[in-house]
Amino acid sequence: MVATSPDVDLVAMHAEIRAAVMGRMPPGSTAVFRGGAAAFRHDTDHEHLFRQESHFHYLFGVNEPGLYGVLHESTRTATLLVPRHGVEYEIWCGKLPSQSMYKERYGVDKVMFVDELSAYLSDLGVKKIQVLQGVNSDSGTAISPMAFDGIERFEVDGSVLLEILTEARLIKTAKELAVMQYVNDISSKAHVHVMQNCRPGLHEFQLEAMFVHFTEFYGGCRYQSYTCICGSGPNGAVLHYGHAGAPNDAPVKDGGMCLLDMGAEWHCYASDITCSFPANGKFSPEQRVIYEIVLEAQRAVESVARPGVEWADMHSLALRVIGTGLLRHRFLVNATVDEAMALHLPDLFMPHGLGHLMGLDTHDVGGYPRGRTRLTGPSLSRLRMNRPLQAGMVVTNEPGLYFIEALLLPALNDPKLSTFLNRDKIMDHLTFGGIRLEDDLVITENGCRNLTRVPRSVEDIERVMAGADFPCI
Repeated sequence: MVATSPDVDLVAMHAEIRAAVMGRMPPGSTAVFRGGAAAFRHDTDHEHLFRQESHFHYLFGVNEPGLYGVLHESTRTATLLVPRHGVEYEIWCGKLPSQSMYKERYGVDKVMFVDELSAYLSDLGVKKIQVLQGVNSDSGTAISPMAFDGIERFEVDGSVLLEILTEARLIKTAKELAVMQYVNDISSKAHVHVMQNCRPGLHEFQLEAMFVHFTEFYGGCRYQSYTCICGSGPNGAVLHYGHAGAPNDAPVKDGGMCLLDMGAEWHCYASDITCSFPANGKFSPEQRVIYEIVLEAQRAVESVARPGVEWADMHSLALRVIGTGLLRHRFLVNATVDEAMALHLPDLFMPHGLGHLMGLDTHDVGGYPRGRTRLTGPSLSRLRMNRPLQAGMVVTNEPGLYFIEALLLPALNDPKLSTFLNRDKIMDHLTFGGIRLEDDLVITENGCRNLTRVPRSVEDIERVMAGADFPCI
């Protein structure tokens, strides 16, 4: 059965969001927002598939490029400004919606043309406009400066709006969570589909193709939240495998593991799921040991995730569980788990943060609020968030265990660390790759709810890969 959308009134969802944001704006203020622009391939006229700028989508839910939006705090009204296209546009792109059609489609109070923006603001007596200004704390990328014809007539204030939107986006509404559950359901089913159809002899890009096809064909997901990571064998140790230099093109070999980090996007809302499983459908004893260390860490984190818990403490918990497992199975030796943690030995096997906020972006905004800075240290410096959990947040829970030569070989040759590393055992696993397990959690008033529905136990994975159905819904 094809289910191409959740049962959510999207127009009402964005209207509720706008009302909440206007409730946080300075009294009497007017905010101007600029939507994303069409982008082209280098110096050609090949237009990339457009995806809306996330802040603009959050407020207006608009699909098309080139629009502006205005929010008026005093009247609690919203205005969209659309490009003034001509006949040539309609020849190539189809009939342009009328202003009344835009108004109905997006549920705003007024629709005008972009070239009327300056005059519109002046006619309303606006002297100062609030705009988005600042740096995305996750990516470190600055927001593009506001620009429109006639902007010089107004005082431009970029001091408050970014923080308002960031903190608003942090806590999801019930309707947003329904959308995120929908795209998680589709992505979960797609992961199960790939598991059931994986076999040695395929190529990694065929696993990617199965996932992408499933999510669009059955879920209406035209976009993926990020580039699919389909690492088999040693490629599973490459954290962001799948980039242009390593484009998911290796053959899937019998006896190896597959690490598939893939998530579809729907209505600009992300999912982010990672499954790890044996290519041939049966865990070897060695694969099971490493897999279950990571699974234990993931379950430990989920069991304590609740409002008030610091994200850094959850990350440390995951590392401690992984360190305990590495000691239990003698990858680490001659140390207690406290000593291993003090020496940052588990970090050699999990050199990334536990996870991140998620919403309209895979790595969503809000990780570093006012008064919080990036932590220091070999592991904590990689965290994408430094704040306590709050009800309504969506976070990923993605511990991993990898055998990365660039980290382990120097450690084996470091006199301060080598005493605690089982050289022979680690060297035997240098071509293993890695295991990562990633679920998407919504923080509730008393704990958390897992949006992701994929097989996690060794037994369930083996059953699914042997052809059994999995109850994703």
